[in-house]
Amino acid sequence: MNSPYEYQYQNNQVHQPIIFKRGTSLAAPVLLWMMDALPAVLAGFMFFPLTLLYDVDYDRPFLVLSILAATFTLAVLPSNATSQVVSGRIELATTLLWRWAVLVACLLALGYVTKFSEDYSRRVVVTWVLVTPVLLVVLQLSLQSITRALLMDAAHARRAVIVGCTGASQELARRLSLHTELGMSVAGFFDDRGSDRLGCAKYAQLLGRFSDVADFVNNRNIDVIFIAIPPGQVTRMRDLVNDLGDTTASIYYVPDVSGFDMIQQRTSEILGFPVVAMCETPFHGYRGLVKRLMDVVIAALALVLLAPMLLGIAWAVKRSSPGPVLFRQRRYGLDGREIQVYKFRTMSVCEDGARVAQARPYDQRVTPVGRHLRRWSLDELPQLINVLQGTMSLVGPRPHAVAHNEEYRKLIKRYMVRHKVLPGITGLAQVRGCRGETARVEDMEARVVFDLEYMRNWSPLLDLQILVATAFAVFRTDRAY
Repeated sequence: MNSPYEYQYQNNQVHQPIIFKRGTSLAAPVLLWMMDALPAVLAGFMFFPLTLLYDVDYDRPFLVLSILAATFTLAVLPSNATSQVVSGRIELATTLLWRWAVLVACLLALGYVTKFSEDYSRRVVVTWVLVTPVLLVVLQLSLQSITRALLMDAAHARRAVIVGCTGASQELARRLSLHTELGMSVAGFFDDRGSDRLGCAKYAQLLGRFSDVADFVNNRNIDVIFIAIPPGQVTRMRDLVNDLGDTTASIYYVPDVSGFDMIQQRTSEILGFPVVAMCETPFHGYRGLVKRLMDVVIAALALVLLAPMLLGIAWAVKRSSPGPVLFRQRRYGLDGREIQVYKFRTMSVCEDGARVAQARPYDQRVTPVGRHLRRWSLDELPQLINVLQGTMSLVGPRPHAVAHNEEYRKLIKRYMVRHKVLPGITGLAQVRGCRGETARVEDMEARVVFDLEYMRNWSPLLDLQILVATAFAVFRTDRAY
């Protein structure tokens, strides 16, 4: 059975390097750096030998493509060598290949939109698409094996103790025991409470009380001390750190944040002060650039390809009943700001007041054409314009009418956290079956659960999976009316 703390920590972003063992040569950090840099270098460099192979000039367009490929690779492919070292071989290879597919799709879409794809040799590009990921997987797996061999050298293993037997510290010990490539073994725990009160797991051996830590560390050649004392016990923690000043062990503080429902948790610093992000958007830095680029490219392509159908739907809506073709409704967008969301009008009324009645089965307000549009979610297609405007994304939490937001934010815990990201045309909640009317508060709570899960686990690959799943969900559901 999984640890009760595993769910809270399994999606943590790890930004710190592996804690290297004593005596480890410089080869290990160099190899880790190579694992970070190799994908971008390989993706950009491969065009040069391929142009020589096919007797094609490596001119300015290919130079630009090399730079774009390297830049996209840094944004899309995994760039954390620590996580790659502890990953399984199949997991690492699968991740690399899936993200390579995302990278290629983005470049092809960009080339199609800009019309620059005509400037390149198809033989060179196709060979690059097929050969580069194979080389990348082989080289990354080789570097992973070499790095693991260096780090798992028992002669340089580091011994650690944990001060404070909490759920978080027990989970840390469990993970260290599973990942021997990190080269650290936990000798045990220190706590003033007895094992009967702590409910320690079988691998959480109690070695003594807090007052015994310093002597144990000095006498047993302990290399690392993890302090997991709750932050409220400031005096006890200060006294402990003072006592440990007579040791040469490395000391790390392990905050127990497992009791919080955290979104995109990570450690960072502000002007030298360590901080722990507890609720943050997943689209910070280059991740936001990747998300926006995917939105613009895919939305622009969709509008071009679907233009005839959109015009046909607009004509049918206009002929079916009096009123405008497009329905504009106020909804909450990023950071809770009001936005105007576009939809094909499917009802004989355009409600956008303090009270908005949700559509129900056999709702008399729905027009005959509107009923078909809602059944297949075609009424949402004008929101591609919202995507290009930057007020919505292709994938994200669905925006609700302002009246519904004001109602549910008072009833559902953390409801407004979903507005830390742009609302989407589709989302994880929709492909998991949460479509249609939310007649009960529990229905909306289920949506919020999936929305927060999406925010915790976002990746370009997840967006693509949701887009594909949406196409199948539209044909399966009977909850849109």
